[in-house]
Amino acid sequence: MPLGSDRSTVARELATLVRAGGELPPPRYSGLARRVRDLLTTGALPAGARLPAERELAAELDVSRVTVAAAYRVLREDGFAHTRHGSGTVTALPEATSGWSPPSTEPGLLDLAHAAPEAAPELLPAYEQALAALPAQLPSHGYAPSGLPQLRAAVAGWFGSRGLPTDPDQVVITAGVGDAAALVLETLLEPGDRVLVEHPTYPGAVQLVTAAGGRCAPAAVDPADPDALVGSAQLVARQSSPRLAYLMPDCSNPTGIVLSPAGRRRLAATLWQHGIITVVDEVATGLHLDGAAPPPFAAGVPDGATVTVGGLSKAVWGGLRIGWLRTEVGLAGRLGAALVRRQLSVGVLDQLAATILVRQLDEVLDSRRAQLRERRDVLLAELARRLPDWSVAVPAGGLSAWCRLPAGVGSAAVTAAAAEAGLLLAEGRAFGTGHAFDDHLRLPFTLPPAQLRAAVGLLAELDPRLRARAGSAVPAQPLTVV
Repeated sequence: MPLGSDRSTVARELATLVRAGGELPPPRYSGLARRVRDLLTTGALPAGARLPAERELAAELDVSRVTVAAAYRVLREDGFAHTRHGSGTVTALPEATSGWSPPSTEPGLLDLAHAAPEAAPELLPAYEQALAALPAQLPSHGYAPSGLPQLRAAVAGWFGSRGLPTDPDQVVITAGVGDAAALVLETLLEPGDRVLVEHPTYPGAVQLVTAAGGRCAPAAVDPADPDALVGSAQLVARQSSPRLAYLMPDCSNPTGIVLSPAGRRRLAATLWQHGIITVVDEVATGLHLDGAAPPPFAAGVPDGATVTVGGLSKAVWGGLRIGWLRTEVGLAGRLGAALVRRQLSVGVLDQLAATILVRQLDEVLDSRRAQLRERRDVLLAELARRLPDWSVAVPAGGLSAWCRLPAGVGSAAVTAAAAEAGLLLAEGRAFGTGHAFDDHLRLPFTLPPAQLRAAVGLLAELDPRLRARAGSAVPAQPLTVV
């Protein structure tokens, strides 16, 4: 529910949101602070919104002004609010609780922390062909600012085949999708700018926004109703005035939701009308597992309304560090110039291989979808058989399932216990902007079926012990999540 503009309306609407959670638990000031914090971390209340005056909220909730003042104090101390001169108390989100460390390469571990499949069979033949084509490149200096012409043309052609006509001059080649996203955020953000993000979202997006000096403004995602994101984002756009939006409309990480054609049209138009440039992360585009391929998010709005970033890490292999961005020609030139200041070129051999792979990307994706569909079905069947109390929404695409844990069981506790048994997991808190989602766990289905069955078997063995320790707090674990 959006908060109104006048004071009485703000107080009344916030009170409605607070009362929706039931009676405030004692002590009431702490319960009120926790209720507001939960509204923030789920995206129901946007960061940067002005909280009502203490007296007015107290009257709406039928509590004392002292109770509201104490709740506001707790929110400020915990980083969920701050005092802004002339605006009173304003909502905020503290930095994410989970840090970063490299993915493990230790043999023998079951890795469900990272949603990254093994290399596609087309990779090695593509490198063999690229190596044969390399001699033709050797007489030149070897630098290709913005990318080899043939690769940019191939990427432009792939966009065109999906219904988004693209000129090669609109394409810039980068060292992976993360490199493309970082380039956009670092170039377009000013310190303190807000960026609308899905909630839950890809942890790397939160880290990139923070590193660029921005602040995340979360928009709630409902796995049961993907297009509910449209309303959530509209609220954030009105309340927080973000400079950019960072969205994964295709097979979002971690939920796997896919926005409908109508939903993406409405959302793209709304964001553009608010003057918000959308960074569209297409790393999982083409990995829809149910239904037809959706149209590109950027179709139907001016080219300058979006910067679409994509690459080959999920379709082909994470070790192939080739990505791209696509936007209007002028902005592409600006971003390309910024890239040259950071690195003169991406490796030529990798670009030659990527050119071959992009030209056959539809066939590569057909095989990858069949593989992931089988593995998704194995994981869901094993969870239903071994852990029926773990609630899992069937993901429409992508590489992972988003599980709600039984009451009292936290993902941090599950992650810590699983690590001792040789199973790596990414706790739910890694996918939020504050302290949300400890009641959720992302489970990728990127491992072969036998390993997925073994992983669920380990979790089933741990489940009784975790239930017995339900409610115990566990510190967040640093982890690089992909």
